[in-house]
Amino acid sequence: MNNTHSTRRRRLPGITAIVLGGLIASVAVAPPAWSAVPGFPDPTEHTQEAYAPEADFTARWTRADARQLKAMSDPDAPSQANSMPEEYTMPTVPQDFPDMSDGQVWVWDTWTLTDGRSDQPSFKGWEVIFSLVADRTLGFDDRHTYARLGYFFRKADIPASERPVDGGWTYGGLVFPDGASGAIFEDQSFSHQTEWSGSTRIFDGNKLRIFYTDVAFYRNADGSNRKPYDPRLVQSEGRIFADENGVWLTGFRDQHELLQADGTYYQTGEQNEFFNFRDPFTFEDPAHPGKTFMVFEGNTAVDRGERACTEADMGYREGDPYAETADEAMDAGAHFQMANVGLAVATDKALRHWTFLPPILSANCVNDQTERPQIYIKDGKYYLFTITHRGTFAAGIDGPEGVYGFVGNGIRSDFEPVNRGSGLALGSPSNLNFPAGQPFAPHPDQHPGQFQAYSHYVMPDGLVQSFIDTVGTTDDFRRGGTLAPTVRVDIDGAEVTVDRTYGTDGLGQYADIPANTVHPIDPAPDTRPF
Repeated sequence: MNNTHSTRRRRLPGITAIVLGGLIASVAVAPPAWSAVPGFPDPTEHTQEAYAPEADFTARWTRADARQLKAMSDPDAPSQANSMPEEYTMPTVPQDFPDMSDGQVWVWDTWTLTDGRSDQPSFKGWEVIFSLVADRTLGFDDRHTYARLGYFFRKADIPASERPVDGGWTYGGLVFPDGASGAIFEDQSFSHQTEWSGSTRIFDGNKLRIFYTDVAFYRNADGSNRKPYDPRLVQSEGRIFADENGVWLTGFRDQHELLQADGTYYQTGEQNEFFNFRDPFTFEDPAHPGKTFMVFEGNTAVDRGERACTEADMGYREGDPYAETADEAMDAGAHFQMANVGLAVATDKALRHWTFLPPILSANCVNDQTERPQIYIKDGKYYLFTITHRGTFAAGIDGPEGVYGFVGNGIRSDFEPVNRGSGLALGSPSNLNFPAGQPFAPHPDQHPGQFQAYSHYVMPDGLVQSFIDTVGTTDDFRRGGTLAPTVRVDIDGAEVTVDRTYGTDGLGQYADIPANTVHPIDPAPDTRPF
């Protein structure tokens, strides 16, 4: 464990006075920010103050915040050791993991059947999940341009210890009929058309609405773009049914386009052919009854390479000796990384019409991807969780693959990055003293778990699921394409730590994604179609 760097940084208690029965009592309280590690800047001060969802305020994940990742890394961690604090690190996944699809499909980004409160209901005695899938005859790294939405189901209310080692899931097949998702594109000359991540909501009765990213690529034979790829946020409606033998879906032929990047808040392909616009996650906010919101991944709407980062994006405190100017960061090339997390609000009950709101978080000159964002509410606090890669951090910033978290008092807040002001909530074990390599060629000095898991999704009670990418180093590694063991994190204010009492030293069963509620519907079996 990184004892030196994990204990050097601590909150310094303050004193405040409260009145108890007419007497004044002093109690220790935590100040709003962490003290600096010697040799590194202080993180930015964030208030967690909430703003109206439509307000023109965007929280910043700043350079000062993100440099805390390197500050907490042990500079003396040797080859293949984890340099990051163990309390923020996912336990190592064994290399002999099972394949949950029994050889049928690659499986990666996965989400649950949810209701408006982000609870995970079972349906007529079955748990249901949705995944990006691709045929296993494809190379694992070719899967992205051929991704389809598939689903899995398993019996609910069975203890994890009594399930098969692979989690006990049955692959139900593809969600959309062939050709349905490609029909929305006006230009049908695409070279590839694919379906990317989103979320699935269940409504009264057995109605499902799937929100996802519909994508068309327009590539030449050599792989170059003849025009930018075209991602759109789309909704499709269908029905779910179940009997004693399993779950099936119908419908999902009609596709309803919701949003395209606007070039004002969210970068377009004309501004940057490598832009990000995807991963819709919808939810109802108890603080705004009757409204449905969506968070999604975007990029700040500037032309690629524009020197648009500001001193506010740097976030250094006045007089900090380890500060850098915006010009210094951009001179190093950091301005090519301009991620944000977008917000939209539905304007109709059918959730087919949406209006953009300003981003709720920016990571300008910090990172280029804030994938699969979600809002998680606990103890009155609003947590924004998102995932990112080590390889998408900007110049001068380094951190592990994993899930990053920010806490505030509303869906639009001056979000405070969790865990020492860094944002790291749960990383794969990594060694920041050595290069990363690539999942298909991991660096020999890296920890064998650096690419073990990605696309984390935080579930009720702090359970976290993800998919396996690569386990091992250059000399001995295995590619994944199936779901990783579930882990659990304790979420307490601005602290998110691994629960080592869960499973075996923190590592639970593979693909253990339990329902935490029951969908209110007649449990009688449905009649299967002929």
